[in-house]
Amino acid sequence: MTHTNPRQKLVSQLRAHQKSLRACRSCNKMIGPVVTGEAVASPLLLVGQAPGEKEGAAQRPFAWTAGKTLFSWFGRLGLNEQQFRQRVYMSAVCRCFPGKKPKGGDRVPAAEEIEACSHWLRSEIALLRPLLIVPVGRLAIAQFIEVGKLTQVIGQRHGIVLDDLSCDLIPLPHPSGASTWHRTEPGKGLLQQALDLIARHPAWKALLAID
Repeated sequence: MTHTNPRQKLVSQLRAHQKSLRACRSCNKMIGPVVTGEAVASPLLLVGQAPGEKEGAAQRPFAWTAGKTLFSWFGRLGLNEQQFRQRVYMSAVCRCFPGKKPKGGDRVPAAEEIEACSHWLRSEIALLRPLLIVPVGRLAIAQFIEVGKLTQVIGQRHGIVLDDLSCDLIPLPHPSGASTWHRTEPGKGLLQQALDLIARHPAWKALLAID
């Protein structure tokens, strides 16, 4: 008789979840394909905003310029890009590229698109029951806490309750090359504070301990 340990069971559940997710066609203005990260049982959940134009072809979240910046941040804490992708479940507010705005730049997903995609994220939280959620960018942060100015929420650890789950939230700014927020003060200092909080968190320490 073959016994499946809880971690293997969770990975199987996440793979089944992602198979259903990749078949989603709820939003007709979104440009496919659906982008997912690795189906890994992780104590940390990373939540991005939406895939960019390049991520669909690469079939990986944060596969372009912003990703290089993001992974350089986590590299400071001891995990390179490959290790991070193998150990951290990477989610997003919306899973398809929203397309471009008429005057350039990526279109911000509409409220109804965010709502249509929200159950996928809720399911992942229910399955993973993460100790720590790291939302990246204003749109992702706003799914969990109220955001006025980024300076009011980044650089802090926020305790949140999602249904029956109590966990921590440590927001990060979006690593876009078009943004100067994370490269100038006070944003630069607040980013470092946030990274320091992540480095000290039990969820991150657990990731570092994985062989």
